[in-house]
Formats: sequence, structure tokens, C-alpha cells
Amino acid sequence: MRKLKNSELDRLSVDGFKSAKKTPIIIVLDNIRSLNNIGSVFRTSDAFLIEKIYLCGITAKPPHKDIHKTALGSTETVDWEYAENTMDIIKKLKTESVKVCAIEQAENATMLDHFTVEKNNTYALVFGNEVKGVTQDVVDASDLVLEIPQFGTKHSLNISVSCGIVTWDVFCKLKSVG
Repeated sequence: MRKLKNSELDRLSVDGFKSAKKTPIIIVLDNIRSLNNIGSVFRTSDAFLIEKIYLCGITAKPPHKDIHKTALGSTETVDWEYAENTMDIIKKLKTESVKVCAIEQAENATMLDHFTVEKNNTYALVFGNEVKGVTQDVVDASDLVLEIPQFGTKHSLNISVSCGIVTWDVFCKLKSVG
């Protein structure tokens, strides 16, 4: 088996990405402190044709060399917007009938493997600070809380890993409902 060269991967151009039909997923970053995590989220969002990323609170904005290091140009493809207050974005998305899903460990959370998407819905996936998680007011305002099942000794996953897992899962489920 031969590894493929980048030129053989048939990827979209920047213009092709901009005009492509997007996956009905929005990412909300609630006070993410690591620039590398932010860049990784951009790269994951590019891979799955995500509609938009909202960078909130202390979450840094492009251009920044440490975001660029992991984003590898995806800050130029994925639409993004900065908001000082995460709750302002949550309220806005809810008025647009977007289903807001906090990714957090919480009472009565829905385990990701039991989460079912509904056809024709757009989902906002909210990821929180590396230490404090998604803020309680955002959890309270969310339509549901999704939790990634974990079976080891650690209490959490890195935010960029969580974003990759949840985005892939929701992406696959949305594709299956057409």
C-alpha cells in the first residue's frame, strides 16, 4: 500500500471551500486559553466543512503565529467571528433555532454515543476552557449537554481532542440522516 501525496488528495481550494455546502455544525469556543488548541479547532473545522467558529471571551483571534502553527491556513477558509461574551452568541444562536450543545460533564448529560441528530437541524457545539470547562451559565442555557464517555483514570480530554471526537461523531450522524 502506497501513501498518497498531498497532490493526490483532491482537496478543495480556498475558493472551493468558501463556496462549498457546509455541514450544519457551528463551533463555539468558550474562553479557550491555548493558542494551539484554537488552531487545532480551526483545522478540524476545515476538515469537516463546519459553518462557522465563534471565538468568545479570552479565546485569541487570528492572525497569531501560535494559532497559525496548528491551523495550517484553515483560519483563511473557515468563517469565524469574535464575541466578548459567550452568552450573547448562545442567545443569538437560539433565536436562529440552532440546537446548542454544551460539551461537558454534567448531571443528566447525554452520552455522545446515545445522541441522535435530527434532520434539518443546525448544531452549535460549545467547548470550554481547558481548566474550568464550559461556564455554568452557558451549560444552563444550552438545549442539551453532551458528554464523551471515558473509562480511564483521567477526568477529561484536551479540548482539541474533544472537538475532533464530537465533530466527527455529529458529522457522521448528520450524513446518515441525509
